[in-house]
Formats: sequence, C-alpha cells, structure tokens
Amino acid sequence: MKTLKYILIAIGLMGLSSCNESWLEPKPLSFYTPENVYNTPEGLESLLITIRKDMNLESHNMGEGLHNLIMEFAASDLGSPWSQLDFYKLTPNTDVYYNFLKMFTLIYGTIKNCNTLITHIDDIEWENEEARNTLLAQGLWYRAYWYYRLINTYGDVPFIGEEISGPKLDFYSHSRWAILNKIQADLEYAAAWLPVSAGPGELTVGAANHLLTKVYLANGEFDKAIDAASKVINGPYSLMKTRFGSSAQDAQRNLLWDLHRPENVSIPQNTETILANIDRYEAPADARSLGLFTMRYYGCQWFQIQVRDSEGKPGMVASGPMYDSLGRGNANVRLTGFYQYDLWTYKDQTWQNTTDLRRADINWVDKHEYLYNNPTSKDFGKPVNPDYFAAAVDTFKHLYAVPHYILYVPERNPNVNPQGGNGDWYVFRLAETYLLRAEAYYWKGQLDLAAADLNQVRERAGALPVEASEVSLDFIFNERARELFAEEPRHTELVRVSYILAKQGLNGYALANFSEKNYYFDRVMKYNPTYEQKIQLLGNEANMGPFHVLWPIPSSVITANTQGVINQNIGYDGAERNVPPLETIE
Repeated sequence: MKTLKYILIAIGLMGLSSCNESWLEPKPLSFYTPENVYNTPEGLESLLITIRKDMNLESHNMGEGLHNLIMEFAASDLGSPWSQLDFYKLTPNTDVYYNFLKMFTLIYGTIKNCNTLITHIDDIEWENEEARNTLLAQGLWYRAYWYYRLINTYGDVPFIGEEISGPKLDFYSHSRWAILNKIQADLEYAAAWLPVSAGPGELTVGAANHLLTKVYLANGEFDKAIDAASKVINGPYSLMKTRFGSSAQDAQRNLLWDLHRPENVSIPQNTETILANIDRYEAPADARSLGLFTMRYYGCQWFQIQVRDSEGKPGMVASGPMYDSLGRGNANVRLTGFYQYDLWTYKDQTWQNTTDLRRADINWVDKHEYLYNNPTSKDFGKPVNPDYFAAAVDTFKHLYAVPHYILYVPERNPNVNPQGGNGDWYVFRLAETYLLRAEAYYWKGQLDLAAADLNQVRERAGALPVEASEVSLDFIFNERARELFAEEPRHTELVRVSYILAKQGLNGYALANFSEKNYYFDRVMKYNPTYEQKIQLLGNEANMGPFHVLWPIPSSVITANTQGVINQNIGYDGAERNVPPLETIE
C-alpha cells in the first residue's frame, strides 16, 4: 500500500469541504476503522508488525525506489550520487533520480502508524498494565527513531504526536531542540518498559538505550550518553571475536565476512546484534522486500559498454560467475577514493598492507581484480585496463574498488538480476555503541577512555590500536566509516555532530550561520573531491554548498498547509517566508 502523506492528510480531503460532514464518519459495518480494529491487544499487535516492516525502508528496496540509506551515503564523505551530482538541482520541487524529498513523506507515513498505536493504547481494557506499557514503549520508540532521523536530515519539522482523523491545514514547524527533548523523554519511558531480550527484529531495552545515547549526544548531555551506552555494553551483548555462522568452516574467509553475512545477523550465536531489520526470501511476497540491492546501489557499472578492451570493443558482459558475484551495479553511491584507499592509512600501514580485516584483500574487490569476461574479447580473463576507456570520466562510475564482504548478498530469486537479494540487516549493533561512547568521552575531553572504546572495535578487526593523543572527531568518524559502511545513516550522524559543534561554538561553527558554515560540508569537501573536481555526468557538474547540510522540505507539503507555516530550510526557495519554530510540544 502506498505510504500516505500523513503530514498533510488534508491534501486528500480538501475536496470534501463542501460535502456533508457525515460523509466523513465511518460506518462500522462497512469500514475497518481505528476504533473497531485497534480496540484489542491483537489489533495493536498487528499494527506493530506493520511498524516493524516500515523500518525496512531504511535498508531494503520496499518498492519505493532507492532506500533511505542510499541517500545517506550518496550525500556524504564516502560516496556521491553519480546521477544527481549537482546538489543545486535538488530543490523543494525536484528530486531528480534520488529520494531526498520522498524520504520526508515516507517517514511521516510510518509516524502515522506509530501515532495510531499510541493514540489507541487506552481504548483497550488492559488486564495487564505491564503489557500495555510495553506495547506503548514500542510505539514511542519507533516514533522517536523516525523523528531523530527527520531532525538530523531536515532540521525543524512539525511534530505530530497523535492520530489525525480529519482535514488539518494548520501545521507549524517545531524546533529541532524541542523535538529532541520530546523524543528523549519518550525513549526514557521506553527504556523502562522494554524487555531485556526479544525475538529477531523486536525491540529491547538495549535498542532503547542505544538510541538514547544518540539523543543524549545530540542534546549535549554527554554524561547521560555515557551512562546509556554503558548499560548496553554491560548488558547481554558482546563483540563477535571468533568465527561463526554459515561460513565459519570456510578457511578462506574471516570473522568480518561472517559478521556481515545477512543469514548470520539474527542467529543466537551473534551476540553483537542489538536490533536488525528482518527480511527473508522464504516469507510470503507481501511480507518481504524486493531485496537489499547492495550490489546494485553501491557497486560500479563494471559490465557496461564503456568498459573497453585493447581493441576499443566492449570487454564485459552481464552474465557468468562474475556477474553473479559482483551483481548488476549502478553506482547510485559512487564510493570515494577516501573510502576505498586513504581511510585505511594508519602509521606505516596502507590499504595494501593493513592488518585491518575490514580492508583485507579477501574482503574487497579491487580495481585490478575486475577481469574482462566477454568471451569474444581479445583480452578475456585479463585485468581491466582503464587506459582503454573512451573517456577518463568513464572510470568514475564504471570501475572502483568495493567492500565485497558487505555488499555481496546472493539473489535467490532466479527470475531477477543479481542486485543484492533478501536478507537481514543491522540497525544497531554493539560495535556502534562503543563508538558512540567513545564520542561522548571525546566531548568530555576524556581521550584515554575514548581511545579505549575505539580500540575495542579496532582490535577486533585486527587494526593497530589508536593512542589517546590521536583521538579527534575526524578520527571517530573515520572509524565509523570503517566499521559501519552501508549500515549507519551517515548523513544523519554527520548532521548530528555538526549541530553539537555549532551549539557549543567550537571550531568557528555557530547555530546563527549553520547553513553557511558547518562541519558536515567541511568534511565532505575535505574527503570527497567529486565536487572540487567538478565531475560532469548526465549534463550535471558536481556542486554542493554549505546549506545542503539539510535537505529541502517538499514544497507540496508547505503550499498545501494554507492555515499554518511549515518552514523551508535556508538556501532553498521559500525560506524567506519562515516564521520562528515552535519551541514547546504540548
């Protein structure tokens, strides 16, 4: 079912204003309505299944186009959106090939479901108060998760905290800080009522404290962030340090390969998983995604005709073992040279000799490992030579190194191209909890403790330990890049720390000119040369400005809201009509 644009449910009802009001009242014998569906625990549990499935919008192709994480990495220091390189063409009216606008309405669609659960929780005569509070805690957690994503992607947005059953045209934006305070309180409630353990894909107190850690960081409450992260670290979780799961007996592979096999994400032996999105090919078609599409979205277009051999002829074909292994890549996230190579340089080690398993040769497919696979080519079986390409720019999206250990997900459906099949995917795992606590220690100036947490993750991967004197915000986000590629919402987390720096007035950043100078933009410019090099593809020249730290609010949402004001982000058309956002949430 297409996601409703919940924030403006009025859009679909505006034409009813001249109709008899009774037309809007549901007839119990004819319609399933919240009042007669969600008045039993079973009814709300069925809604909770939908809410859990909505989480897969982050990591799986749910039929809505590019999933959310693709935008997160395409607009980051680690990747570029090859078909939308000019961010100045991203406007409140134009999304081009990506879902920078659509993500806004998709998120409000799932918030609608959360609010339905929360609103109707007391329509039930509960025999067990604990059952009621646990179910409410889940609704509050999911809503908090999505608002956390919204405020670190779009800034100030309307906070909708209850079910809306009729036309509403008077929304106002709430400040990011007001929403942070609200979701912090909601998550504290959730942490008090969620269970210690639960089934795959279900919420626990660990998931609540992990998300709380991020919210406390965003609010500058670093001691609370340390305490929340420590509760997770000292809980029923541990980093995986020995081989396990489906490939444990394959001596050619290693622990990091095991950790990133989708079939290993939710098994009991994996003590690192805090929360995962569940997606199984054997599930009914309407209960699973179209696939993870990891090979499609992150992989290069190695099989296309631009990959020429020594005779100037197409050297690749979309078939055979290499096609099954590398998939039908489309470079929607064109990986930066920084992620491929420079990120792995530390002390006397480089990407070529690092002891870090996250860049081990067996775990990656490097450029020299792409072999001409066209049987008619004179160079069949030889390494691809980029000197044979017709234009240097063709190497941008047709040939680059990829982390095969993360992206490779076999396609079980024989009727579709190999793009990255169904499988579970991490939302939160313990490695990130350590990195979040390390960040909290960094903000407090406790660099020895920050280094200790960083080294928990680094040493598990076989990387050299970092010294306390080397700990910086850049190093922490480098470590997040090494550990959490294709897993964390990268843009969101960069925006989060950008606000922290601005609020504290550090390094020349300030809230007053956030859209003119921010850490996100400076880091992207530092590590992603695509924009400085002005790469040109599809008639677009790569370009980005500081205000692209926040993405535009869809103009359709703003203009339909005729009795209120939803603010537009600075730098985009319509921001001149902004009013001060609401600072409290009732």
